[in-house]
Formats: sequence, C-alpha cells, structure tokens
Amino acid sequence: MKKQLLLSCILLGVSAVGQAQPISLEYQSFYQRLKQVNKGNYQLVELAFSVSKANGCKVKDGTITTENDTFPLTITKDQRLFLPFDSQLKSDRALINLNVEGSAQTCAIAMQVRAKNTKKHYDKAELKQVEQEMNALLSRMQGFPMRYFAEDIAGLNLEFNQDATLTIDGEVIPVSGTYRLGSEQIDKLETLTSSIQPNVISPWTVK
Repeated sequence: MKKQLLLSCILLGVSAVGQAQPISLEYQSFYQRLKQVNKGNYQLVELAFSVSKANGCKVKDGTITTENDTFPLTITKDQRLFLPFDSQLKSDRALINLNVEGSAQTCAIAMQVRAKNTKKHYDKAELKQVEQEMNALLSRMQGFPMRYFAEDIAGLNLEFNQDATLTIDGEVIPVSGTYRLGSEQIDKLETLTSSIQPNVISPWTVK
C-alpha cells in the first residue's frame, strides 16, 4: 500500500439556499496545517488550499476578518487561496470569508501538497528533492483529516493545462493532461524538459 493523498475535500457544511450567502471558516484550522509546513522549512514544496470547482462552485471574492480589521484575500482564477501564516490572526480568531455564486452547499476546500514553482527543465537532483520533500511533508501531516498510508509516494504527477511534450534524456513523449513520473524513472533519468511549464507537480499516489 502506498501513502494516498486525497485532495482533502473538507465540506464546508453551509446551508445556503437560493441567493448566494458568504462562507465563513475559522482561520485557525488553516493555521495549524500551515504550521506543519513551516516547521519543516521545505525549499521546493508547499501546501496549497483551493476551492474545488466541482459541482459548479464559483468563488467571486474573499476577505480575512478579525473583530477590528478586514484584510484582502488573494484568490487565483483556479480558485486557489493564498493564506498568510500569521500567529496574530490565529490569536485574533480571524475568519476566512468567501463569496460564492449561488448555493454554497456543494462547495469544498481542497488541500494539496505540490511543488512551489514549476519550470520547463529539471535535472535528477531537483526531481529527487521534490519527491523527498513531499514524502517528508506528508509524513509530518499524518493525523490531520487527510487519508494517508505509511509508505512513500510512487512518484510525481506532472499536470498540464494543454497538450505538451516531455523530453527525458532525449526521448520525446507526448502528454495530454497528466504524466506520471515514477520513482524508479526519476532515479534513472538525468534531465527532463517539457515544451510548456507544468501547471502543477503533485505526489503520485497509488492504492
């Protein structure tokens, strides 16, 4: 059995019906997860939060609020949430407020371990470091409401938004969607180059 990452969909449990109503989530729960990442001082990987687009959930905008202050919340077109790691916000019992279109009943927050920045060219050492840091972070996070098993990941998922080609040690490989780069393959290769930058590099997990 391999360590399996469910892009942990935490149902928001909101009973909004009809007109759109804002979703409010405690910042503290996000802070505890970010704290695990911060302790590890990972150079190449991070924990990303996003609002799943499944079931047509669309976020319009958002804020971070305390009793006395309101701060902007950065949300990308992919509905990723960029949350600060801030102990003062935790102490102030801050809330993450999301405005969605329509009902919020089917909206969910997803957590994903991924590479911080992707690029077109990697050598073996960089890919190995990404893989090793993902394993370390997933191990550190055991016990959180995400389902893991004890063994290491099987490799890396290189996810593309459009058709691409990979060149691995001179071999050209067409890719549509996601290319799974296994751990043994990483051990054997010297260089990997893609025609376009991967949108996401995430753990490849198998049951």
